[in-house]
Amino acid sequence: MKRRRVIIIGAAGRDFHNFNTVYRDNSAYEVVAFTAAQIPDIAGRRYPAELAGSLYPAGIPIHDQAELEVLIKDLSADECVFSYSDIHYNDVMALSAKINAAGADFTLLGHKYTMLKSTKPVIAIGAVRTGCGKSQTARRVAEILIANGLKVIAVRHPMPYGDLAAAKVQRFAVIEDLKKHNCTIEEMEEYEPHITRGNVIYAGVDYEAILRAAENDPDGCDVILWDGGNNDFPFYKPDMMITVVDPHRPGHELNYYPGEVTLRLSDVVVINKIDSADYDGIQAVRANIAGVNPDAVVIDAASPLTVENPDIIKGKRVLVIEDGPTLTHGDMKIGAGVVAAKRFGAAELADPRPYAVGKLAGTFVKYPEIGRILPAMGYGEEQQSDLSATINKVDCDAVIIATPIDLARVIKIDKPCTRVEYSLQEIGRPDMEDVLTDFIKRVKGE
Repeated sequence: MKRRRVIIIGAAGRDFHNFNTVYRDNSAYEVVAFTAAQIPDIAGRRYPAELAGSLYPAGIPIHDQAELEVLIKDLSADECVFSYSDIHYNDVMALSAKINAAGADFTLLGHKYTMLKSTKPVIAIGAVRTGCGKSQTARRVAEILIANGLKVIAVRHPMPYGDLAAAKVQRFAVIEDLKKHNCTIEEMEEYEPHITRGNVIYAGVDYEAILRAAENDPDGCDVILWDGGNNDFPFYKPDMMITVVDPHRPGHELNYYPGEVTLRLSDVVVINKIDSADYDGIQAVRANIAGVNPDAVVIDAASPLTVENPDIIKGKRVLVIEDGPTLTHGDMKIGAGVVAAKRFGAAELADPRPYAVGKLAGTFVKYPEIGRILPAMGYGEEQQSDLSATINKVDCDAVIIATPIDLARVIKIDKPCTRVEYSLQEIGRPDMEDVLTDFIKRVKGE
C-alpha cells in the first residue's frame, strides 16, 4: 500500500513529539518534511537520522513555514499535521484553507495517541496562553510537594533550538548544567527556577526516553511534574491537570489553539493576576470556565511582585525588559516589569525601538504591538549579542529586568539594573494545598 505523505507543521517542540509518537515507526506514513514557525533560525536544519528511526535513514528536512504551499506541491504531500501552539483560531483555519486549496488534508492530532503513560504519578501544569503565569504555578506546586517529603522531577515542554541529536535527553540538576547543554536565554528562564528550588528538571527532544530517564532518576522520583509550554496540552497523561488563565486577556481562553483544549482537560483552573486585572475581565474568564468546564475546581490567585532594588526606579527613566515569547506570540502588552515601573514611581519608560540592533530590530518590525518594552530574545549567541548591544545603547537611567532569570548574569549590561520576580499567591479557598491534599495522600499510600 502506498505510504501517505505527510508534512508536520511545527516550531521545534510539539511537531517532533507528534512525529515520535505517531509517525516514526509507522510504515503507513512517510513524513517528507517539517516546517518551522514562531522561533527564529530553526528552519534549514534536519531532524536527525539518530532520532528519526529506521524508516528515515537520511533524517527529515525542516523548512520555513512560508514555503508550505510550494512544499505541498513539490513533495506531493497528502496531509499536513498542525503541531504547534498559542495560535488564534482565525490563523489556524486560515492556514487550513491554504493547505486544502493546495490539495492536502489538514489534521489536528488529539491526546489519545500523543500522551505517554508514566509509571509514576503525574501532575501537569498548562495555560491557555503564553504568559499566564504557568511557570510560577509549576514552582508553587513543586514547593508544596517537596514540603510534603516527595521527590519531584520536573519535565519541561521542549525547546530544542540547538543540536537535536545531542539534546535527545537533557538533565539539569545544577546551574552548571545550563552551560553544559548550551542553553539559550529562553531555556534558562524555564530551567533555572526549578534548579534553584532543588528539583531536577529534564527536557530535550525524545519525550519517551526523557520520561523513562525521569522515572528512574538517580536522585529518586515520586512525582513527575509536567511544566508545559505555550498553551499546549501535556505530552504525558496526567493524574491531575492544572491550567492557568489570564484575566488581562479575557476571551483568549476560548479563542486560541490548543488553549481551549487545555482548559477543557483541566481538573483545576487557576485565575491568576487577580491583583492587577479589572473586575470585568475576571468575571468574563470565570464565566467562560464555567461554560466549558463546570466541574473544574477554580482557584483565585495573585501574582505579587518582589523588586530587588526599588530605589533605582523611583523618578527615573527606565528600560523594561520582559520575557521574549510572552511579548511576541503571547500578545502581552503589559508585564511584571511595567507594573513594577508604575508601582515604584518611574518617571517614564524608555523606548528601546530606536536603539534596537540586528535581529532585535527585526523582532520589533514583526511584532510592532510590543511597543516600549524590550523582549529578552536570546535564542542564540547572535541574538544575545544584539540584546546586550541594544540595552546598552538605550537612553535610560536604569534597567528593570522582569525575566525569570537575572539577565545581568548572562549578558553584559552597563547600566544600573534591578530584578523583578513574581510568584503565585492563592486568594481564599480552595488553595493549591487543598487541591493537592488527596493526591499527596495517594502518592504516599496513606
